[in-house]
Amino acid sequence: MLRSDAGHALDVQSLSQPSEPDEIRDVSKLAPKPISIDATGLSESLLLDLLVKHIFTAGVLTKELMVAKIGLTGGILQQLLDTAKKLGWVENRQTTVDGQMRYALSHTGEIHAKLVFSRSGYLGLAPVPLKQYIPICKQQSSRARPITYEMLEQGLKALVLPQDLLYKIGPAMNSNRPVLIYGPPGTGKSYLCRHLNLTLGDDVLIPYAIAIGNEVIQVFDPELHHRTEDGVTNNPLDLGSGHDPRWIKCQRPLRITGGELTAEMLEVQFDTHSRTYMAPLQLKANNGILLLDDLGRQRISAKQLFNRWIIPMEEHRDFLSLQSGEHFEIPFELILLFSTNLDPKELVDEAFLRRLGYKIHFDALNTELYRKIWFRVCDELGLSCSEETFLHLLKEYHQKFAKPLIPCYPRDLLGIMSDQICFMKLEPVVTQSLIDSAWSIYFVE
Repeated sequence: MLRSDAGHALDVQSLSQPSEPDEIRDVSKLAPKPISIDATGLSESLLLDLLVKHIFTAGVLTKELMVAKIGLTGGILQQLLDTAKKLGWVENRQTTVDGQMRYALSHTGEIHAKLVFSRSGYLGLAPVPLKQYIPICKQQSSRARPITYEMLEQGLKALVLPQDLLYKIGPAMNSNRPVLIYGPPGTGKSYLCRHLNLTLGDDVLIPYAIAIGNEVIQVFDPELHHRTEDGVTNNPLDLGSGHDPRWIKCQRPLRITGGELTAEMLEVQFDTHSRTYMAPLQLKANNGILLLDDLGRQRISAKQLFNRWIIPMEEHRDFLSLQSGEHFEIPFELILLFSTNLDPKELVDEAFLRRLGYKIHFDALNTELYRKIWFRVCDELGLSCSEETFLHLLKEYHQKFAKPLIPCYPRDLLGIMSDQICFMKLEPVVTQSLIDSAWSIYFVE
């Protein structure tokens, strides 16, 4: 059975009431396109350095290509080009067939570009200054759009879950506190956490990079941040529509980390070879979900981890630093989930457990839910199974060997049977003999 240690009574009736439709977030108002260098919040020197690096790398660029590579409007790019020409860094080249002016670096410009690259290897869209990032990140908080019972039920409809779990995990996601999900292996803890992002259902703006003074930290990660299309062409040359191109419209991120987690991954990372900064995993996960799977098996101890995140978990702000030693503050605006099959009391002391707020225990299923999962997996694999054969599994194996009804068993056992059926060219029917064979292969007795 599942139980919650949060200690709060739930008003089931109020949770089941339909919510009012949410207003669609207008990203063009949340992050409007800057129309001047001042509006970008960045120094002209930073933008000029970025411009010459792009031209140096490409060799020759049109203004249209510069707009796409840097993410600034044509008017701002023209101001930068005019300044670069006065400094003797940029020269005009022969126009393209369709009449577009082409630009290249002069000898002086190439020298400057090499000098700039020696200081910073960042090459991408113009960054968003920290002072612009903070308010937008806070406005996009998932808690600004509370999860309702209907949203959770819809988002998790593909899963077979005990009904009371919805009344425990829903309020936990709406709270401002981390959530610990614990229980034996195979009970669906990680599987559930991986599907929780579906309940949020909206998009957010992720900055390609953030500027701390003249230092740039790349945030956008194509493996984590999945772009979304809203049918609106965000053309930087068109000031009348779309949002600031320095922000990428994405699904809310879901960052999962397990045994590979180290203390270094929680800090800004500087690559001395490329001379670039990369954001820590909690900054990349902002406005989404961060799942620390298999808590207690990381390369950083649970105690070290919680000591590092005491302030972020309680005050929703984190403190980071650059290689120079400069410190800065960022929002810690995410849903933080921990999953473990170890005893929580062996991981951290009682004081840390209190800070987690919600502790939800996962255990074996009842027969009804186990049967539902079994026959659903049969349908997915194109297998047929009689009730008599299913009862054989319960009586002769689960009961005889005292094996609990763990949610992962149906997919694992039926997967083995499907492989056997394919190999031996059998009818797609689950038989007692196939169950006997799959059980002996799957379990080590």
